[in-house]
Amino acid sequence: MRTIQVSDITTNIKEMCIEANHFLAKDMKEALQHACAEEKSSLGKQILGQLEENLQIASTDMIPICQDTGMAVIFMEIGQEVHFEGGDLEASINEGVRQGYVEGYLRKSVVDDPLIRKNTNDNTPAVIHYTIVSGEQVKITVAPKGFGSENMSRIFMLKPADGIDGVKEAILTAVREAGPNACPPMVVGVGIGGTFEKCAELAKKALTRPIDQHSDIPYVKEMETELLERINKTGIGPGGLGGTITALGVNINTYPTHIAGLPVAVNICCHVNRHAIRVL
Repeated sequence: MRTIQVSDITTNIKEMCIEANHFLAKDMKEALQHACAEEKSSLGKQILGQLEENLQIASTDMIPICQDTGMAVIFMEIGQEVHFEGGDLEASINEGVRQGYVEGYLRKSVVDDPLIRKNTNDNTPAVIHYTIVSGEQVKITVAPKGFGSENMSRIFMLKPADGIDGVKEAILTAVREAGPNACPPMVVGVGIGGTFEKCAELAKKALTRPIDQHSDIPYVKEMETELLERINKTGIGPGGLGGTITALGVNINTYPTHIAGLPVAVNICCHVNRHAIRVL
């Protein structure tokens, strides 16, 4: 049994909130550089160049990548041999978010009630997903999610008869309807299977997978490749102003589902796709 102090969780999440909002993850940086080289439109190239300049200024001057510093989404993969001491785990996670957003001077965008809408003033609470895994490590993924792209996400409760073609069309429909509102070039996270809520979680988690790593399932890998090509042929382009690079990647996660259902969730993210990952 390994003991971890919850204060260590707080410290790491604080640092990760600041890191994710100021520095582009390595996989996203490389994807954006590749997009700049591949974009055929002169206007598209100009926009991508401006995005790269913005990212450079953000990292050099410690200015947030985007004014919308997101709602903190956190995935906790906890080894079953881990024991937490020193307080409540969930409280320590939210304390890390609070410290990160307050001390990092990040915009506070969370309201305490979806209808009354009074700001909590510290960007808490976070949206937290827990998974118990084997071992004695804790893997933390912090993914601040801005709502320009979040609002463009969709869930489709398809019929099994819709099949793989129906799934592809649902994904393309979500992208087309998002258009410029998701700050393209976008990253498209997809969840297929499970239930109404499970497919949405799958799609959200898919966004945190390195963009240069395809699914281990052969047919899913083929879908990721095909859909990226088809999305980039829509002509939406960087900034939604036309071009050949509309998406930087398509990541798909799948899960078993009921014989009567085929849930599909499409969680779209903007070109920065912020995420930071640490293993304790």
